Amino acid sequence: MGEAMEAETPATEEIQAPAETKEASEKRKREEENPWRKTSLCSYFRRAAGSCSHGDACRYAHGEEELRPRPDNSWDPTSERAKKLLKTEAAEDEEEEDKDVDFATMEKCLVGLPRKWTSDSLKSFLDGNGIVCVSSKKKKGMTVGFVRFADPEQIRTAVEILKEKTSGGKQIKVADAIRRCQGKKPGKEYPLGQIDEQLCQTQSIIDDSTSSMPSSVVDDDAGENDDGSAHNNSLPAEGLISKARSVRDVVTPLAYMPYNEQLEHKKNSLLQTLKRLTRNARKACPDSISLPEWILKSRDIGGLPCKLEGIIESPLINGYRNKCEFSVGYSSQGKCTVGFMLGNFREGITAVEEPINCPNVSEISCKFALIFQEFLESSVLPVWNRIENHGFWRQFTVREGRSPSQVAVADNLDNQIAEVMLIIQVCSSDVDEKIMQSEFKRMVQVLVRGAATSSPTLPLTTVVVQDHKGISNVAPADCPMFVLPLAEVEEHSCLEKVPATEARINDYINNLQFCLSPTAFFQVNTLAAEKLYSLAGDWADLNSDTLLFDICCGTGTIGLTLAHRVGMVVGIEMNSSAVSDANRNAEINGITNCRFVCGKAEDVIGSLLKEYLDELQPHGTSSDLSTTNGMVGGKGDGNTEENDTTTTVTDITTSDTGPENDCPKDKDSEQIQLLVPEQQFDEKSNVQEISKGNSNDNNKVTDSALRPQFKNIVAIVDPPRVGLHPIVMKTIRTHHCLRRLVYISCNPESLVANAIELCTPTADKPEKSKGNKRWRSMSNAGLARQRAKSMPNSEPFQPVRAVAVDLFPHTQHCEMVMLLER
Repeated sequence: MGEAMEAETPATEEIQAPAETKEASEKRKREEENPWRKTSLCSYFRRAAGSCSHGDACRYAHGEEELRPRPDNSWDPTSERAKKLLKTEAAEDEEEEDKDVDFATMEKCLVGLPRKWTSDSLKSFLDGNGIVCVSSKKKKGMTVGFVRFADPEQIRTAVEILKEKTSGGKQIKVADAIRRCQGKKPGKEYPLGQIDEQLCQTQSIIDDSTSSMPSSVVDDDAGENDDGSAHNNSLPAEGLISKARSVRDVVTPLAYMPYNEQLEHKKNSLLQTLKRLTRNARKACPDSISLPEWILKSRDIGGLPCKLEGIIESPLINGYRNKCEFSVGYSSQGKCTVGFMLGNFREGITAVEEPINCPNVSEISCKFALIFQEFLESSVLPVWNRIENHGFWRQFTVREGRSPSQVAVADNLDNQIAEVMLIIQVCSSDVDEKIMQSEFKRMVQVLVRGAATSSPTLPLTTVVVQDHKGISNVAPADCPMFVLPLAEVEEHSCLEKVPATEARINDYINNLQFCLSPTAFFQVNTLAAEKLYSLAGDWADLNSDTLLFDICCGTGTIGLTLAHRVGMVVGIEMNSSAVSDANRNAEINGITNCRFVCGKAEDVIGSLLKEYLDELQPHGTSSDLSTTNGMVGGKGDGNTEENDTTTTVTDITTSDTGPENDCPKDKDSEQIQLLVPEQQFDEKSNVQEISKGNSNDNNKVTDSALRPQFKNIVAIVDPPRVGLHPIVMKTIRTHHCLRRLVYISCNPESLVANAIELCTPTADKPEKSKGNKRWRSMSNAGLARQRAKSMPNSEPFQPVRAVAVDLFPHTQHCEMVMLLER
């Protein structure tokens, strides 16, 4: 038996040997068919001086002779062939760049310069390298400079010298520059300052000159021409711009999308923004404090601080804007134009194009812009030059007011506009008074005639002139304004300037009439604003026992629309004309439980909360913030002293009883008692007067005052795009009586930053704020994290729910509403 098995063994080995040989053959065949075989050099072969343990079976090339091209026709970057190809391509690129430079034009732009350089730095660089030119210009912060040469030979010399020079590791390139359209007229030679820094033809050197992306172009209203929105719609790299860009693409970048896709796009963007709130709040939490419950629960809802309950669409999609601010300038063809800029001045763009095909602009606004544009073509006064900061005509604004009976109808909105206010911004510096009056008179005649002859006729209520002498079109609150009469003026008569205090139009929200002055804030989408304010009221859980603080109240739209649902409204607004409008609006609508205080929120919020929510002093003693003769202050002079800082404040109360309140010591107590002296509103002086019973002692709180019970203290904030001031957030956060906050934001980024400070727990001993030299380069969220660490120890809010309301269809912007509770 053993001998038989020994005899069978060699036969088995003979059978297995051919099988192994076959497998090896197939493996070798597969390797040879591999397209990546021998496409890279063998590192071991080069290291071991020409020897490799794998021998011929090595999958890598043993030398340049065995090296094969890769499937994409490229070579191993470490090979000599690849290096030779790179040198050849670089030489060809240089030749192409030289060919791209137009030696017929003497104005050129240099790309790749250090940002810290100025015009003097550029001149020193050129002189030090022997580059001769007529003039040079460089703005600090940009990577592009501009040079004018005298002849083509100077350009060739500059190109050859700059090939050998680098700055910060980058080669400085020469490219053609296109003239800026500002002030462009046929046959005129332009100064160097009018070369457009943004319209440089540098397509061949994008990789070398690309730097940080400039800020995006924002919708003309969501933030009122605010250029600092950190939103989408970014421009190309600095010094580059798409020639095919239209005003429709700039003003309404989402207009090409169906509306349901626009809503989905905004919702996805807001989801990412809310996730940043959770991440940054987690980072800001002190190590000694456990994470708050809302951060722990965020993992169950995809990292969100609270559930985003969708996005509410706008009832009106096209032509919804009731206010349009048109720039005055020149188009890319050099035509005097009233419309929108194709970018912003910081990006080097001053071209203005007509608002054609902008779906968010109403037809009435477009018609008035065209009428004013035709007038400017024959005007003897120049339009504003944004390069030289000189000119007369600057900006043209159209504000519309709708009729009450049709305000709720979303179709055919242009037929519902009953009133129109036109605001013309000018600069009267170095302009003859007689010429200016003559032009104003002719302008009014042209506008009145154009409105009357239009089909259908256009409503025109008032024409206001704003005389602004600053550089930016954003005028200060105290900028002089006056009204031009619409009646026909005789040819030689003097035009009378009427104060702009009487220039107002009316609009309606939730069947309430709102009187609007020229500079007062009012939501640009009236129908969507109705949904927004109703939603805010529902989330605030209002009732007759509610004291509502309306912070950044504007003309009082939020507080007045919700006044019938609360016990009392206290509004805060820094714009005096808006406060005057709020008072007038309350009187028009017969609302008597509202009080409006004029002043910056950061200056008055502490005194007001102390007046209303802190524990009352004994009867017969003066309060910390007495109300006398319409002012917040003891002497009725509008001054209040807090922390040794004097601030002017105007207090306008429309209630029959102006409150002064008490917050009990017991934090768990649900009732807050408000002491309300009898007061009377003087319609003529627009100030608050103490009733006859208190006239002899204006600073005393009478024993006969009523004590209404307010169980619910709520604040609704609707700040500008930059968000709430840090002092306001600190005051709200540290006042324990304020349990519910409804935050309405037109900039979700600022909402995230503010929510970090309001919702992040603080340690028992907060950190002292340390000087950070890099704070200028920090994000809003980063700054909020730093401030949250130094927040006084107090109970934080927590995000409860959030929803978006689309007030700006066709744009990247959207209103966000978030409910915060504690």
